[in-house]
Amino acid sequence: MREAQDRCQVNSLVETAGCSPVEGVVRWEAVHSLWNGSMLAVSLLVAPLLFSPSAFLVFLLLTGASLLLGHSVGFHRRLIHRSFDCPLWLERVLVWIGTCVRISGPFWMIRAHDLRDWAQRQAGCHDYLAHRRPMLIDAWWQMHCRLALAHPPHFDLGRAGRDPFYRFLEATWMAQQLPIAALLFLGGGWSWVVWGVCVRVSASVTGHWFVGHLAHRRGPQNWLVKDAGVQAHDVPWAAIPTMGEAWHNNHHAFPGSARIGLYPGQSDWGYIFIRLLASVGLAWKIMLPEDLQRVDALRRAPRVETPRATRAATASRSLSR
Repeated sequence: MREAQDRCQVNSLVETAGCSPVEGVVRWEAVHSLWNGSMLAVSLLVAPLLFSPSAFLVFLLLTGASLLLGHSVGFHRRLIHRSFDCPLWLERVLVWIGTCVRISGPFWMIRAHDLRDWAQRQAGCHDYLAHRRPMLIDAWWQMHCRLALAHPPHFDLGRAGRDPFYRFLEATWMAQQLPIAALLFLGGGWSWVVWGVCVRVSASVTGHWFVGHLAHRRGPQNWLVKDAGVQAHDVPWAAIPTMGEAWHNNHHAFPGSARIGLYPGQSDWGYIFIRLLASVGLAWKIMLPEDLQRVDALRRAPRVETPRATRAATASRSLSR
């Protein structure tokens, strides 16, 4: 039996005297805004003119593979939450793929995630970190701006921050699309490049924001995190395209768990892939809800008892024992 441990802490963030997630100013962030805007413009104006069945298939395959291997497993479950262990070479491959999703580099992703994670656990936080503003404002803020807190915490990225490969990825995250674009051009010309890079990047960035916005505003809930100012919701229709990440209420309840889809009918391709790695000896110490010390941190969410909800509640009770 594995030793119980809590991997639910915010790993990189260090609270400093007086730090607060409430006071801050949202400012335009030129680099990400121009990149995201240009990818969206090409996707809307150029991609329809270069559409082909093969280009669309390239878009689907690369988007699915990069979101599964890179964003869900590499960035989120391994690098950020450390919910399983694996060889360093494999971690680096998965993180490179995550960088190619093109939300940003690994250090930016860690800081952005951990700041939001920490802030949402406090009694109050800035609207930027809570996704409280209307959809169009939140979209502009999240994809084109940054929050400058008046009293920010400190970040210590630990081993990842000292890793020369990750430092290289952080400095060259946009340029990582170039070898992909070159291979796509050789395989299918400009049609494959536009759909395999620009449309993929735009869909990934926009989808990441959209699901995150919904997951903090509406939808089913099994759990409430005690004393947290922001609670999470599940977004069931997005479970497959997000590779299981859309079961966000489960994730808030058990953030250190490698498994996010916890109940019957909740698909979780990220966890399936981790189990596949484990079957060939490339993953171990896989954290599950029962390995985490979360009993005192949670209470069950009130809900209308439909037959489906009753089944989920029964599964919830079994996890809390």
